[in-house]
Amino acid sequence: MIGRIRGMLVEKTPGQVLVECSGLGYEVDIPYTTFFHLPEAGHEVTLHTHFVVREDSQGLFGFASRLDRNLFRLLIKVNGVGPKVAVGILSGLDAQQFIRCVEGRDINALVKLPGIGKKTAERLLIEMTDRIGQLEGQFVPSAPEVTAGGRAASAVSVGPDPREEAEAALIALGYKPQEAAKAISKVAEPEMSSEALIRLALRNMIPAG
Repeated sequence: MIGRIRGMLVEKTPGQVLVECSGLGYEVDIPYTTFFHLPEAGHEVTLHTHFVVREDSQGLFGFASRLDRNLFRLLIKVNGVGPKVAVGILSGLDAQQFIRCVEGRDINALVKLPGIGKKTAERLLIEMTDRIGQLEGQFVPSAPEVTAGGRAASAVSVGPDPREEAEAALIALGYKPQEAAKAISKVAEPEMSSEALIRLALRNMIPAG
């Protein structure tokens, strides 16, 4: 099991990073809640990881905090929730926000997540109510460990056209093209980075708490 990786951040795009460690480059799938806290390429990064092995594929998933990683491990145990859906959940809600949704029985916030219908949301509330107790008492850093120099890096554009990059990122997450375009248009301002656009769009689409 690969539980943590630390190395140089070579590349980052919404949904995936390339981390070089001891001469090896690891492609790591990440939720957007982790992407928002990444340092710029060329800086050291630490990710808490989970390695998934299937008959036809392997995947390494990385998270800003141990709590997010451990919640991911609980989510993929829920019937009908695989790694892709779990990453989608943690792209819209970080671990603490998700826990509040479960404790508050907030099904409306869950069904706004891409790929989560009413039945899946109800199943999540039922099965996760008992499981989130396993997360109590775990260390939650005030600043994610993925940041460089003890602070989060400033948002930077990940492509030549931030709006197109942001829309593509939301579509990859599971939103319909029309939904993605509308969400980005509502929050877009001149010279905003794709990272900032994604963050604000998701915040409006999936209200916290």
